Amino acid sequence: MAVSDRVLIQARNMCKTYWMGTPAQHRAGEGQTVHALRDVSLDIAEGDFVAIMGASGSGKSTLMNILGCLDLPTSGTYHLASEAVEGMGQDQLASVRNRRIGFVFQQFNLLPRTSALENVELPMVYSGIKSAARRARAAQALQRVGLGERMGHTPAELSGGQQQRVAIARALVNQPQLILADEPTGALDSQTSEDIMQLLTELNQQGMTVVLVTHEADIAEWARRKLVFKDGQLVQDVVKATA
Repeated sequence: MAVSDRVLIQARNMCKTYWMGTPAQHRAGEGQTVHALRDVSLDIAEGDFVAIMGASGSGKSTLMNILGCLDLPTSGTYHLASEAVEGMGQDQLASVRNRRIGFVFQQFNLLPRTSALENVELPMVYSGIKSAARRARAAQALQRVGLGERMGHTPAELSGGQQQRVAIARALVNQPQLILADEPTGALDSQTSEDIMQLLTELNQQGMTVVLVTHEADIAEWARRKLVFKDGQLVQDVVKATA
């Protein structure tokens, strides 16, 4: 699917500052100020596939937390699907996360004694969806990622790649506008990593906006666009040439 002209993510002059030290140091005006993000502005369109790269401490994880409505910028603005996020309270942020964003993590974050189907149902519990509808939608999501025959298996009975597919199904089940994937292949071997990236590519081709953080150049190559961060600043924004 082609990238839309509609902007899903809009950030303007975003900064994120942390203060490091003890309360006593803070009162005394001592300690250290860390500028995790410095004046970051970017747009990401609906249907795009973006890789965020950078060394440890470059700001990429801080950016991902803000894009995922897990944190707020210290200054600047962030709009997600035209909603102004920067002024929201915790309950509003939780609502936006549940309605608009699906998360995929490096370590899968599945409940160990719970079946694949029940793991995928979890986001819908918080949405107040009734049990029968939850089960049907979770089953459909697992079918979509190729795990229709593994619904009753616990994480211990699944390979790493299958666990990540369960995590992707869980991310999809509330029909979000955005998938945020934080090092989604970091715990996987190279062949399984390729399988997971192929699945994310297929979801993107079906219209899903995908933003992933990775430190692996070969993983970033799957994306249409690459954003590189250094010392809290966006230093490179490259769009892959189309054939």
